[in-house]
Amino acid sequence: MILDVLAYFDETTDVFVRRRHRELQSGGLVNTEIFERISAELPHRAVAPPELSLRQLRRIVYG
Repeated sequence: MILDVLAYFDETTDVFVRRRHRELQSGGLVNTEIFERISAELPHRAVAPPELSLRQLRRIVYG
């Protein structure tokens, strides 16, 4: 349990974005909704990254 919490907070922004994209996509959301939701979630992370555009989020996921 503690290791899960530590792993969550150790997650990089890129890993977080890719993981959340997979989770939300498997939940039936489309990319427009997915990237907007991820963008809204990022500032609330323990260590918030600089603001990323929707294009930058897409590039993280799709390269």
